[in-house]
Amino acid sequence: MTGSAIIALLALLGIAGLGSVDARKGYGSGEQDWGFVDVRTGAHMFYWLYYTTANVTSYTERPLAIWLQGGPGASSTGYGNFEELGPLKLDGSYRDWTWVKDMNVMFIDNPVGSGFSYVDGSSYYTNTNKQIALDLVELMKGFYTKHPEFKTVPLHIFCESYGGKMAPEFALEL
Repeated sequence: MTGSAIIALLALLGIAGLGSVDARKGYGSGEQDWGFVDVRTGAHMFYWLYYTTANVTSYTERPLAIWLQGGPGASSTGYGNFEELGPLKLDGSYRDWTWVKDMNVMFIDNPVGSGFSYVDGSSYYTNTNKQIALDLVELMKGFYTKHPEFKTVPLHIFCESYGGKMAPEFALEL
């Protein structure tokens, strides 16, 4: 096993052990939450939520934006988060402009097998956009169970590249 593979495995195991209960203070200025949702038997999807840093009484006053990366198979929590619109850059410095200043942002590693999302065996990978959408719906059910306060918050789905095929199917299934 290469050094980078070992580091990635240790990071995955560390995040998996954290679970998802309450908002936490992660690295950076705002509150965060992350976790896995079992979307099917043998399929586990990872999300990373940043609570808005807007000057509001409650984060529920701002919408929830979901970011879906393209690919398919590119990591939203890795690329979209650190390279595009999350509060921190890849080097750990703060991004002057970030969507988190205006809304809650949730990055989802989808389809299963991308980023920190994983499957228990190769037969659990998705092979259609419909299955990707159904997995995302299951993720949202699990997310709303853990975070019922978001059930009444407006939801917006954003994407890029191949995400433009996944997002509409996801929205239709919701």
